Amino acid sequence: MITLPQRPAGNIIAALAAGAIGVFAFAPFYFWPAALVSVVGLFLLQAGATSKQRAALVGLSWGMGLFAAGVSWLYISLHEFGGMPSALSGFAIFIFCAYLSLFPMLAAVLAQWLRRGASPLVTLLVIFPATFVLGEIVRGWFLTGFPWLIMGYTQTPGGLLPAPLVGLAPIVGAFGISWVLALTAGVFVMCASRPVGRHIGISAGAGWLVAMALGLIAWSAPTGAPISVALLQGNISQSLKWREDQIGPTLQNYRDLVVASPAKLVVMPETALPYGYQAADQDYLAQMKAAVSARGGDLITGTIGFEPSKVDPGMRVAFNSAISVGAAPSQRYDKKHLVVFGEFVPDVLAWVMVWLNIPMSSLGRGTVSPQPMQVAGTKVAVNICYEDAFGSEIAVQLPEAEMLVNISNMAWFGHSLAAAQQAQFSQMRSLETARWSLRSTNTGLTAAINERGVIVQALPQYTRGALEVQVEPRAGATPYVRWRDWPVLVGLAIALGFTLRMKLKAR
Repeated sequence: MITLPQRPAGNIIAALAAGAIGVFAFAPFYFWPAALVSVVGLFLLQAGATSKQRAALVGLSWGMGLFAAGVSWLYISLHEFGGMPSALSGFAIFIFCAYLSLFPMLAAVLAQWLRRGASPLVTLLVIFPATFVLGEIVRGWFLTGFPWLIMGYTQTPGGLLPAPLVGLAPIVGAFGISWVLALTAGVFVMCASRPVGRHIGISAGAGWLVAMALGLIAWSAPTGAPISVALLQGNISQSLKWREDQIGPTLQNYRDLVVASPAKLVVMPETALPYGYQAADQDYLAQMKAAVSARGGDLITGTIGFEPSKVDPGMRVAFNSAISVGAAPSQRYDKKHLVVFGEFVPDVLAWVMVWLNIPMSSLGRGTVSPQPMQVAGTKVAVNICYEDAFGSEIAVQLPEAEMLVNISNMAWFGHSLAAAQQAQFSQMRSLETARWSLRSTNTGLTAAINERGVIVQALPQYTRGALEVQVEPRAGATPYVRWRDWPVLVGLAIALGFTLRMKLKAR
C-alpha cells in the first residue's frame, strides 16, 4: 500500500492539515468531499506509521487540526461571557482540543496494534475504518460525550454537491454513515496502491449507488393536514440576558412576537423566560396563554423549572425546562443530557467554576424516558440545545412523536461556526427519524427542516423575528428509530473481534 515518507515533523504538519480540511465538510460549508480527503490523509499517514508512538502522533495531530479549526469557538463563551482571562481561555481551549484529540490518537494506536501481521486489505478495509468509528462513538459517550464533528454529519443536504449517503441515515444513523465514509477512504488508499484494489473500488461505487437509491424511500407519511408554526427568535444579547433590569424588555419582546403571530403552534427559545416560570408574573403567562388559546393553539417556551431537592426538601433544584401553555393542558419537559461545565460540574472539578461566571451552571437532570408533548393537535418530541447531538436519545420519544422541536440559545458562541454546526444536528435527526425538526433559537440558527433533512426556511442570524411555516405531522418508524446505534455497535464488535482473533491465531 502507499505510505508516506517517515519524517515526523512533516507528518505532524500533514496530519494537522488533513484534520483541519475536514471542517469544510460540515455546515456552513457543506463540502462533503472534504471529509473523504481528511480521512484519506489520516489513513495514509497511519499506514506509514512504523510504531505505536508514531501512530499516536498521527492520530493526535489529526485530531488537533480538526478540533482546533472546528470547535475553537468555545473561546467566546469562556472569555467574553464567562469572564475567563484571554490567556487562560486560550489555554483551556488548547487543553480541550487536546483532550478530544486523544480519541483519534487511541484509535490510531489500537489500529497499529491490530494491524501487525494483517494484510493490507484487512488493514485498510476493516481495521482502520472500524477503529476510526469506534473512536468517534467513545468520544460521543465518555464523560457524557462530545459528539461534535462526527464525520457522518457531513452527509446532510445543504451544499452545492448533493450528499449521496443521506439514504443511510434512517437506517444506520450518523455513526453508520461515518463507517461508510471511513471504509470508502480505505478503499481509495487501497485502489491507489494495489491492482486488486480497483475491483474493490467498483464494489464500493456500487455500494454508494445503493445508498443513493435508499434515499428515495419515504420512511414516514403525513398524519393529517399541515399545521401553522411560528418559531421565534428574540435576539437577546447574552450580555443582557440575565440582567434583572432587562427582564421586562425581554418579556415584552416575546409578548409582542406571540401576540402578532397567527400560528397554531408557537415556539420560543431556550430560557426565553430567564427567571423560572413558577416565579413568573401570572398575568404575563395568562396573556400568552390567552393569545394562543384564542386560535386553538399552544405555546412552547424555554424557562427554568424548580423542584424541591430530594436530599434537602428545604432547598430547590433548578432544571433547564420547556413548558407549554395554551388550549392543551400545560406540560413540561426537563433537559436530561446536561453539558459538562455549562450545566453541571463534577465535584472533583468544582474549583474550575471559580474562573467562570455562567448562570444556572448546576442543574438537575430530567427523566431518562420523556413523553412527547401533546400540543396543537399533534405530538411533539422536545429537546433542548445540546441534546440534539445525541440521536439515540432523541429516538426515545419516537415513533409516537410526529415532529421534533429543539429550543436553543447559541448566543454563548457569538459570530462563529457553532450555530450552523448545531443546526446540522437537527438535519441529521430529521433524516434518522423521518420527521420535521423545528428550531427556535435566541440568535440563530432558527429554522424549519423537513423529513428529508432539508432546511426549508430559516431566519437570518442575529435578527429579531418569527419564522412562519406550515409543517406536516408525520408517522412511521425508521430502522434507526427501532434499532438506534445497535447495528453499528454489533458490526464493530464483529469486525474488531475478527481482527483480534486473527492476531491471536497468528501468534
